[in-house]
Amino acid sequence: MSDNRKQVVLITGSTRGIGLAMAKLFAENGYLVILNGRHENPEALAGIQALSPESFFLQGDVSREEEAEKLFDSIRERKLNLDVLICNSGISRDSLVLRLSGQELDAVLDTNLKSAFYCARQAARLMLRRREGSILFTSSVVGLTGHEGQAAYAASKAGLIGLAKSLARELAARNIRVNALAPGWIDTEMTRGISREKMPFVPMQRPGRPEEVAEAALFLAGSKSSYITGQVLQIAGGMVM
Repeated sequence: MSDNRKQVVLITGSTRGIGLAMAKLFAENGYLVILNGRHENPEALAGIQALSPESFFLQGDVSREEEAEKLFDSIRERKLNLDVLICNSGISRDSLVLRLSGQELDAVLDTNLKSAFYCARQAARLMLRRREGSILFTSSVVGLTGHEGQAAYAASKAGLIGLAKSLARELAARNIRVNALAPGWIDTEMTRGISREKMPFVPMQRPGRPEEVAEAALFLAGSKSSYITGQVLQIAGGMVM
């Protein structure tokens, strides 16, 4: 980025798991971090503020368009320049297609895909004024391969990849980059309840750590990846080759 002020990153779904790991790493690297979630995690926020005192939490359900708009209104009111947006909000409702209800499908698409659309559109409006910025979507390897019992989740994550590539084409001339992360089997609360027998084969023979996904996000967000846009970076131990 072109100035010497502290860089600002907004990470949705950042009160636990991969999002919180991202928040910690960005705070350690000098960013002002805006955490977001449906519910505040005071302990997590305190840990981030110990690393980056100016960081703060904005509550909001970004799967609702009006709440996503309010989130960005709060950023404007604080007169902050947004350098990086990471759309990380996500849920899963695993079920075979024949058993998947329309309500479950809507919940997954709203949280995983539509929230990213709402937030990216708002972030682009802020970034276009300065003609620079980076937007990241947390997709998944199942968005590339599909997976039995995860039709809604895989569809939402594949949608994020399409959204990233389309938005990257629209914003590239304005020096705004858009990329997607595709984690595989990562050791988080979401995956700990799944038996190892049901886990996909990983050539590296271990789950990934949230911190390893965070390192990839830090790279794609910053100046070291200044000529990379419209790409999908797998953090999956070789699951998809």
